[in-house]
Amino acid sequence: MARNPSRCTSSPKGIQLSVIESLAGADGSGHRLAPAGSAGASTSNPSAPFMGLMFCVRTFGCQMNKHDSERVHGMLEALGALPVEEFEDADIVVFMTCCVREAADTRLYGQVASMKNIPLRAGTPLDKRIVAVGGCIGQRDGDKLLKALPHLDIVFGTHNLGALPQLLERTLDEGSRNVEVLDASTSFPTDLPTDREHPWAAWLPITIGCNNFCTYCIVPYVRGREKSRPLEDIVAEAQRYVDAGVKEITLLGQNVNSYGRDLYGAPRFADVLDAVDATGIKRLRFATSHPKDLTDEVIAKFGTLRSLMPALHLPVQSGSNTILAAMNRRYTRERYRELVAKLRAVRPDIALSTDVIVGFPGETEKDFEDTRRLIDEIGYHQVFTFIYSKREGTPAAKLDDPTPREVIQERFDRLVDVVQEHAWQANQADLGSTVEVLVEGTSKRDSRLLAGKTPKNQTVHAPLPDGVDIAQWAGRFVDVRIDEAKTWYLSGSVVDGSLHD
Repeated sequence: MARNPSRCTSSPKGIQLSVIESLAGADGSGHRLAPAGSAGASTSNPSAPFMGLMFCVRTFGCQMNKHDSERVHGMLEALGALPVEEFEDADIVVFMTCCVREAADTRLYGQVASMKNIPLRAGTPLDKRIVAVGGCIGQRDGDKLLKALPHLDIVFGTHNLGALPQLLERTLDEGSRNVEVLDASTSFPTDLPTDREHPWAAWLPITIGCNNFCTYCIVPYVRGREKSRPLEDIVAEAQRYVDAGVKEITLLGQNVNSYGRDLYGAPRFADVLDAVDATGIKRLRFATSHPKDLTDEVIAKFGTLRSLMPALHLPVQSGSNTILAAMNRRYTRERYRELVAKLRAVRPDIALSTDVIVGFPGETEKDFEDTRRLIDEIGYHQVFTFIYSKREGTPAAKLDDPTPREVIQERFDRLVDVVQEHAWQANQADLGSTVEVLVEGTSKRDSRLLAGKTPKNQTVHAPLPDGVDIAQWAGRFVDVRIDEAKTWYLSGSVVDGSLHD
């Protein structure tokens, strides 16, 4: 998505300065080096060492990666660079990566390799486009990436996001290729500027890392063990967002339900929900939630908290107890159904979404049918379906599976049919109703249609009233009367006079 270079970053000036100060040389001098051959990036302004440079960020993966990308934007803008949308217009390209599935690896390697074929932009002060890779693939592969990708200049990991500007300066000054990947973080990374995609919405990380070690998952190995952020810090940041006009906050963590176990000896996620709700935020969401740690106390919040939206992503992964045990998920299909029943008892209209893996090693037709029946019984609003992707370094990677690929694909296709049917059915419940929509902008396919999200996180399209400038509506609420319910979106008409903050 294109960003407005004139929009200020969301972080306070003091935070920006702390980043700038952290980029001081090893001797503490604070000396800033301009890119080689650059007339526009002068050391006369040490707080803007990347002045005159353009950057582009590409993000693969989860919400945490998206938030990390916002931090990259914030850091580079604070140091003078300007964001652009296309590789062709960028002097610096940063890939924030995911390695949960093989497809992400393939996509990254292909896009980095393609950089050699993209001409430098007109007027660039550099004689080479600088390419950096961070995130989970950076953490996992480190030096291997430089060996495999000759046009790659910088690799950094998940634990040292704040080192990127310093690594860029080193590359620009010395013409060197640099790798910095830490084994673990020593603190929660909260002191980095952030350039949010939308001024009215914010990601708010409350935990990083994961202790679950599902047998198929690489995340604990690249994100590290769970670390929780102090509750008072979370509330303070949430309050700053509310005071700045943010309408929706999404709490982030690999497993938000286990928040606080490392700090307080027991999970305190329900306390986080209470405290953030008390800031006055209009809409509150969270991701991702592990079923084994979803407590009755947290479930009850869907019925009592004004701001907590009736939508929950609750990954099930499989409906087979045999496969769940092999995945080390630590719950059964019966326990999962019990959680769903409790959620719907508290909030009957709650929109549930989930993740499902098809083709986990050893999955039989019976195991798959258990999964298909569970999906059919629960009736999700949305299901993210994946074919199992072998990740080296995980326990599941050592398992043999003789199941033919075409059998796995056929099962996957059958499941998709069930998913789509239930998604369509779930949306029919809103046909003829009037729903509150947080306007995000216009439809990607038709600029005459506004696009936004309901409390249940459904996408809604509606014709823009005559004379309306979408820039004046974005980030505000309107009521939309729903007259069409499709599989993946709702459409209708704006109720006159319903626009509000």
